[in-house]
This record gives sequence, structure tokens and C-alpha cells, in this order.
Amino acid sequence: MALVKSRYMQVVNPVYAGDIPALEMKLSYINYDSDSAETKDVSSIDEVIKLKNDSKMLWINVSGLKDIESIKRLGESLEIHPLTIEDILQTEQQAKMEVFDKYRFLLVKTIMQKKNTFCRISPGKKKFFLPFGKDRRFTNTNVNTDELVITQVGIVIMKNVLLTFQELSRGAFEGIRKKIMENTGEIRKMETDYLAYLIIDKIVDEYFNSINHLEEHIENLEDRAAKTSDDTYIEEIQETKKYLLLVKKAILPLKNNLSLISRTESFFQTGDIKPFLQDLIENLDHAVTQIEHYREWLSSVMEVNLSVLSYQLNKVMKVLAMISAIFIPLSFIAGIYGMNFQNMPELSTSFGYFIVLGIMFFVAITMIIYFKVRRWF
Repeated sequence: MALVKSRYMQVVNPVYAGDIPALEMKLSYINYDSDSAETKDVSSIDEVIKLKNDSKMLWINVSGLKDIESIKRLGESLEIHPLTIEDILQTEQQAKMEVFDKYRFLLVKTIMQKKNTFCRISPGKKKFFLPFGKDRRFTNTNVNTDELVITQVGIVIMKNVLLTFQELSRGAFEGIRKKIMENTGEIRKMETDYLAYLIIDKIVDEYFNSINHLEEHIENLEDRAAKTSDDTYIEEIQETKKYLLLVKKAILPLKNNLSLISRTESFFQTGDIKPFLQDLIENLDHAVTQIEHYREWLSSVMEVNLSVLSYQLNKVMKVLAMISAIFIPLSFIAGIYGMNFQNMPELSTSFGYFIVLGIMFFVAITMIIYFKVRRWF
């Protein structure tokens, strides 16, 4: 997180760096004013560069970061600093915000949730799959499940121009595009600051969707806590806690950045945005509180499961202890008559063997009755 007002003159050669392969670039734009709006998917950077003018708002969206040269050319044409392009292409860093002379830059982590049939080889640090099943270590197996993926969105805000750079193609902003095209609300009359706010607000909504999905998963874990002795159950809890921590790491920098933005006039230059920012900050505070609550909840669920496992183990140990207690006197009797003394009168009797068996049977039954009366089992 930094406030920067000087242009860096050092040589920068931006390259893509991420834990998932870069996707093919898809380029689209919406060009609008209060009277009209036009949207189009294009294949060339040149088609959107020539649209920039001072009379209309231009929202350029780049999905997929594979075409680095085109992204660099777009940055050069709009006078975006190479360090900003480098930040856009480095998808493993934390959220950040910067202010340059001609634009403002915000880097945000997003959480995508979708149904997916996937081939799992090893869990990447950005992907988590819920609910976890028994066979969590499967490889090269197709499974229908929910996929939660942490991705990155870079937002560049200029006068009359807004650019979004998405690591993965997504439909999360379709609602905003629809509002622009249908002229719903005040969006066409507002500046790019308000459009940037709507995009951030949509990302925050996605945080809550994913958190609520995790709540359902935790409820499922809680229901199973007293019923399962599966070895992978504790691993499921630990994986979910790990994911909650990553979600928190995605949310906290954005919250801190928005708090800083709300205290300065250099980022959002429209004063009307400040109340909206405060609402976003409160929502993010609530999200962080929810995550902490869920982590504590998971700890409680794990303690319940461990208590159940301990109780089940104690029941087994109690049965084994009673069996041992019954066989102690029987072993004592068998040991006496197993001694090799020549002068043992009982050994010479005709019914000695049956008498000893009867005594042993009587002792065992007496002890079982005694344990039952004392309610030891």
C-alpha cells in the first residue's frame, strides 16, 4: 500500500507471474454518456484506444493476461506507468493502491465460486474445493464440486476512462454493464469514480457469497462432528480454516486501503463517494468478524469431534478392561492348577477338571453381575 505522486523513471519489463496459467486475453469496452451507450467485444487494442475522448466515459475490460505485449501497448497509449502494468501481471501479491499524476490504481483480490467438474492433481494455493469428500487425495479423477478460486482484479481510474484487468474471465460485472446499457440509476451521469465504486462493491458482495457458502459447509461439518470417526474429518476442518485465513488475507488489505482512501482526497476525487466507501468499510469489517467467528466455530466443532473420538475410545478401553478384570482371577485359578507339584490332591479326583471349570465359570458370571449392578457397562 502506498501513495505515489512521482513517475518512476527506472526501466521495467513486466512479465506475468501467477500460480495458474495465464488465459487468452478477451477485450471489451463500454462507451457511454448520459444519452447513449455502446458495448462491444474487440480483438485489437487499437480499436479501444481511438475511442478515448473527453465527452464520453469509456470502460475497458481486459480478461486474461496472456497477451502481455498488448497489455503493455494499452498501458503505453494511456500513459500507465510500467510499474502499474507489472503489478497487474504479478497476481500473487497483496491488494494495494497507488496514486499517480494522471490516474489512480487499485489492486483487489476477488473470490470466485462456481460449480465445476475438474481434474485435481494437487491443490494450488488459490483453489479450494468444497465440500471435501473422504477421498481427498485422489489424482486424475473428475469430480463435480464447488470451486472457490482467489483471483486478482486491477482497476485503473482516469478522467473519463476506467480499465479493469481480470486474471480470469468472469461474469461478475454483468449487472453493472446491464445498468449502463439500460440506463438504470444514476450511473451514466456519474464519473469513473462511481463506476469504480460499483465494481469494488460487487467484489465485496462476492466475498459475502463465498463466506455464506462456507457457513453451509461448516454447518455440515458440525452435523457430522458427533457421528464420524473418519480420519479425513479433521483434515477437512483444517483445510477450511486455512481457506478462511486466505479469505481474510484477501479482505484485510482492501479494507485498509479503503480506510486510507476515505481519509484522503487524492484517490476518489468525487466527494459524493465517501459515504459509499464508509458503507464498504463497514461491510468488510463485518466480513472479517464473520471469518473470525467461523474459525472459532471450527475449533469448537473439532473439539466436539475429538471429544466424541475420546469417548468412543474410552468405551472400547472400558470393555477391554472388564474383559481383562474377568480373566485375572481365571488366570490365577488356571495358574495354580497348572503348577507341576506332585502332591496336589485335586488333580487325582475324577471330577476335578469339571469342578475347576465350574468354579471359573461361577467367578466370571459373578463378576459380570457385579459390574452390571455397579453400572460399569
